Amino acid sequence: MSQVNPNYDVVIVGGGHNGLTAAAYLAKSGRSVLVLEQLDTVGGAAVSAQAFAGIDAQLSRYSYLVSLLPGRIIADLGLNIRLARRRYSSYTPVPGQPDRGLLVDVVDEAATASSFSRIGEASDAEGFSRFYAKTAALASTLWPTLTEPLLTESEVRSLVRDDSLWREFIERPLGEVIEADIAGDIARGVAFTDGIIGTFADAHSATLDQNRCFLYHVIGGGTGNWDVPVGGMGAVSGELARAAKQAGAELVTRARVTRITPRPNDNEVEFTVGQPGIGDGDSQESSDHVITARWVLSNVSPWVLGELLKEDLPKDHRPQGAQIKVNLLLTRLPRLADASVTPEQAFGGTFHINETYSQLTRAFDQARSGEIPETIPCEIYCHSLSDPSILSPELHAAGFHTLTVFGLHTPHSLVTEENNDTMRERLVSGVLRSLNSVLGEPIEDCVAIDAEGQPCIEGKTTLDLEHALNMTGGNIFHQPLSWPWLDDDASLASPAERWGVATRHPRILVCGSGARRGGAVSGIGGHNAAMAVLESS
Repeated sequence: MSQVNPNYDVVIVGGGHNGLTAAAYLAKSGRSVLVLEQLDTVGGAAVSAQAFAGIDAQLSRYSYLVSLLPGRIIADLGLNIRLARRRYSSYTPVPGQPDRGLLVDVVDEAATASSFSRIGEASDAEGFSRFYAKTAALASTLWPTLTEPLLTESEVRSLVRDDSLWREFIERPLGEVIEADIAGDIARGVAFTDGIIGTFADAHSATLDQNRCFLYHVIGGGTGNWDVPVGGMGAVSGELARAAKQAGAELVTRARVTRITPRPNDNEVEFTVGQPGIGDGDSQESSDHVITARWVLSNVSPWVLGELLKEDLPKDHRPQGAQIKVNLLLTRLPRLADASVTPEQAFGGTFHINETYSQLTRAFDQARSGEIPETIPCEIYCHSLSDPSILSPELHAAGFHTLTVFGLHTPHSLVTEENNDTMRERLVSGVLRSLNSVLGEPIEDCVAIDAEGQPCIEGKTTLDLEHALNMTGGNIFHQPLSWPWLDDDASLASPAERWGVATRHPRILVCGSGARRGGAVSGIGGHNAAMAVLESS
């Protein structure tokens, strides 16, 4: 790598997509910007990878869909990012009777109503529509505020202009509005899953963690649509890296930050760069650096930032995730037990597996007691149906497909350093068993074999995420999500406070998923931290 300068306007710790977003904005403004990334490549969790030996398929290994990336960021930074819209919202086989299932078609309302009738929940077609009309009203109001300075709770409530809507989704547990609008076990489960993606909570939890998670899942783009990034998630981070470098930011990989020391007018950052192939590709021995930066932006979790600041951290409040992720490559899509739906329709949206409302409750109770759920609730995304470009032409022509399975209610507390390998095997087996219970044939019959003779199945526990990405407790949001507004009595004295990126150190800001309004692949945390710096300078 080229020589690192001793002083920068901005040092960004962590080269995930939010850090790259902040780097692009700030470098465009003429600031000197250095991004330090511990891994071999930038992108963090928003990357594509060849996960299976000798198989030319670029899987979105960790993050997989996009909803919260604002068009403003794409336009501001001149990003060439394409997102594919999915026609089918979801398909949910009836547990124990998988020859029937609920197919939610966003184009054909009559077909969706007919599908509700087939599963014996005909009356829920209207209630389901009513429920999501409410979320659409919230989305259209809240979405434009996410890339503006924070409003107070009273200001946002005034914007919503519907006290009943506010009480249902903001003040009362999410389960209450679901149960009021929707009667059937299957439809209730479909609605509730958006409240527990990466979040360990019950529908009636008094913490309202499920409400905050749900809100972020239904407001993206003002519509709540979740789209497929064409070219894989790596295409998103690749464009952000291009924009940052083109604007003049320096990106250094294999750079491990070891300490951040705040000072009155700047910060001291210590880091080690080492091993062959770092930064611009030069081979060099490990070397230590100490530099100063007027601003430090943290794209690591707030917990990791605390470690870098050498703070005393409350061990009983360490963030934890609650999911198991399984990536698969198939030689073909599996047959369904339901003859009325094609595999292309079923896998064309979110395929819900054993996620009825009652099953989600049982799984939560079992996991809370320290057990792996007997039946793991899961949902599947098939990237290659919407975007076959992630497959080589040969694999695509042969009918191969990728699947991403996201297993719920498998909290980090189940996994330890000692049992991680065993637990990964048990969780992956549980996911496959859950999937097979609703298919017309075992998924194993469709799994491809890699160049080493191994099945193309890859599992990632929360601890695996922590090891691979330094993602504390495997929490995909870095910490519990917060409401996208401030309390009425919160301080708005500084730009960092107004943009929701403040720490207790005036010149150290949070720019990642741990920022208020952070979480998911959005770039919002990076954008808002950059705006705070620009307003402060």
